[in-house]
Amino acid sequence: MKVGLLCGGPSLERGISLNSARSILDHLSAKDIEIMPFYFDHKKNAYQISCAQLYSNTPSDFDFKLHHTAKALSEKELVKSLQNVDIVFPAIHGAFGEDGTIQRFLEKHHIPFVGTESDVCRRVFDKYIANEFIAAQGFFTLPSIVLKIFHKDHKRLLQDFFAKYKIKRAVVKPASGGSSIGVFSVNTVEEALEKAEGIFSKRMDTRVVIEPFATGNEFTVIILQNRFGLPVAVLPTEIETDYTEHQIFDFRKKYLPTRQVTYHCPPRFSQDMIEKIQVQAEQLFSLFGMRDFARFDGWVMDDGNIWFSDFNPISGMEQNSFLFQQSSRIGLSHKGVLRHIVKHACARYQIAFPQKSHQVSKKKRKLIHVLFGGQTSERQVSLMSGTNVWLKLRESQRYQPSPFLLDTENHVWQLPYAFSLNHTVEEIQANCENAAVNQERLLTLEKKVQMRLASDEVDLDIHELPKRLTLDQFIAQAPFVFLALHGGMGEDGTLQSVLTMIGTSYNGSDKKVSALCMDKWATGELVKKLAIPGVQTAEKKVMAVADLLNLRVKQCKQLWKKLGQELKSKTLIVKPRSDGCSSGIVHLYSAEELYCYLELIRIGANAIPKHTFKNQTDIIELPSATMTDLLFEQFIETDMIRVKGNELKYQKRSGWMEITVGVVGKKGKLAVLNPSITVAEGEVLSVEEKFQGGTGINITPPPANIIKVSVLQKTKDLIKKLANKIGIAGYARLDAFMEVKTGNIILIEVNSLPGLTPSTVFYQQALAEKRPLFPRLLLEEFVNNKGY
Repeated sequence: MKVGLLCGGPSLERGISLNSARSILDHLSAKDIEIMPFYFDHKKNAYQISCAQLYSNTPSDFDFKLHHTAKALSEKELVKSLQNVDIVFPAIHGAFGEDGTIQRFLEKHHIPFVGTESDVCRRVFDKYIANEFIAAQGFFTLPSIVLKIFHKDHKRLLQDFFAKYKIKRAVVKPASGGSSIGVFSVNTVEEALEKAEGIFSKRMDTRVVIEPFATGNEFTVIILQNRFGLPVAVLPTEIETDYTEHQIFDFRKKYLPTRQVTYHCPPRFSQDMIEKIQVQAEQLFSLFGMRDFARFDGWVMDDGNIWFSDFNPISGMEQNSFLFQQSSRIGLSHKGVLRHIVKHACARYQIAFPQKSHQVSKKKRKLIHVLFGGQTSERQVSLMSGTNVWLKLRESQRYQPSPFLLDTENHVWQLPYAFSLNHTVEEIQANCENAAVNQERLLTLEKKVQMRLASDEVDLDIHELPKRLTLDQFIAQAPFVFLALHGGMGEDGTLQSVLTMIGTSYNGSDKKVSALCMDKWATGELVKKLAIPGVQTAEKKVMAVADLLNLRVKQCKQLWKKLGQELKSKTLIVKPRSDGCSSGIVHLYSAEELYCYLELIRIGANAIPKHTFKNQTDIIELPSATMTDLLFEQFIETDMIRVKGNELKYQKRSGWMEITVGVVGKKGKLAVLNPSITVAEGEVLSVEEKFQGGTGINITPPPANIIKVSVLQKTKDLIKKLANKIGIAGYARLDAFMEVKTGNIILIEVNSLPGLTPSTVFYQQALAEKRPLFPRLLLEEFVNNKGY
């Protein structure tokens, strides 16, 4: 069977579309199901792309090279290509994908597709029209008005609206945008007018909706159809967050791991309220005439009313999305729920769907315990890495993985499937601790939904409970430990030492190399000692935090001047001496900024709010453990490289570029993968830009018109020589600056356990090789290289 997978599109959510498409590729692919991806750029031009390209981090990663890496399709060619597949699965979020446009195109050409038809998509996607429709059907709604781009009555309409409903706080959002981008909370008419004009000026939409800010508890619920076409609402997820300071459930909170929001699935609502949400969601699904699946967002208001505020015809499908979280609670794995959805769509068109594929016997596969989480500031990235490794290896013919969480108190939890899909370590830990108490209540809810859905794709045991172990118990019983921890005991040699002592195999380098790589100062000193021609390290100075915290402003100015002279730099990079590769790294421009950084450490801040420092565009997590030493480094200015539209813009400045390079052990020898140019939105790569799909740009491999092939080869040779001298085993990622003309490098750091999130640069580099290595095979290689 051939499934045409549509992704990309013109909306601001096209990066999330790639994440969804990756999940479909990972979990729907089978020996008898072939996925054929089609990508639409920001101008709606269509391309047939390879499966490998789906692992690029963002559209910008490959938009500029589509003309030579993908097949451009005219409308006629697109139609012909899509008519040659059995069914199409649109995974395009926002405008074009959810507003009925792509559905109308498919209908016009009689192409079968998954999901809701065009007229219904158009109605549900427009927030104002949808709200008016459900109000007319007798459902509770909040009042709203719509502003139109070229009308001159915006201020008068807003004044009348605020006065009529005595509004103290309102929400401003595009009428036909996605559910996360361009949404603002305001207090006054003036603020509402400003935000509306901003949406219009950026052409996010030509119509803007204003409504009172809802007061109550936010939720989201997935709806699936059973074999009889009846809608079945799965278990809602309650969204717990702080709204007091104009926060909203925005793009960052929805798609990036953060403690600013907590998800409860099932929610902490009463049994009656949960059933009321489910019944009304099912009624609305039917009233609209939706098909196959959808996600509805809403509120349980303070007065007990339920308001459905958003209707999404195509739910996000990231690896820990609401679709997969909620479905796993009723026994459907990622593969199971996707098969259920596509099978239902196929039945509507009378298309034969492949029978459930034979599961590999667990006895034939070697057991692997995947460990993730921990206490460090990068524990949420570790969670994304670990769950991704576990999910990908579930399809392995060689290895049988089990997920284990290292919680914030150093206990280990063996996790059932559903418990592994929350967004944060803290959520999973809380669910594990309360699992036994909640089991009876949850089983009643889960079984009821399971019975009504009656899916033959159920493949999970919903009765399984998490098991708590001590760290020693976990280590003693593990046949092979796949360490997906970042920072702390996972990377500093502690766990490597214990595992080596008892003879248990693990991925990555040994205790000595791990400890060295974790210490950025020691790594730099080794590079100096090795004296490899063409390899150097940035000028560094290490200082004890205890000696810095009591400095006054005047003393900070003196220190700033001294550091600038010693490190030969007008501005400085500051970072913890020993922590993950993104925590607490800031580009400082002045003594005042140095004082501010020290003040944040002094008060014990968990994170640095965005825009605290010059050119800081995002939140910066700070190490969770007490910092003992800070490392000050010379700032290396790099050439300017940006991707705008479908063009790569390059402006020479210093002749240096920041790169990241993966190395992989093969038969006892290290192979260097194609390097990537890393492009930061600000001046220091954020943790999201490094690891989270839909953010950050990694250009893999570097274009030949910027870096000559011969120069790139020299850089790879230097990386290989350095990695061998350091003693890297298995795999690692080296971050460095490279000189564009010579290929010489300035090492930044070595990551002995690099991130393995769904869109990590490591996968992109492995897929850019002459013999592309897909992610699951790459992960198997990491294990196989250790002789397991």
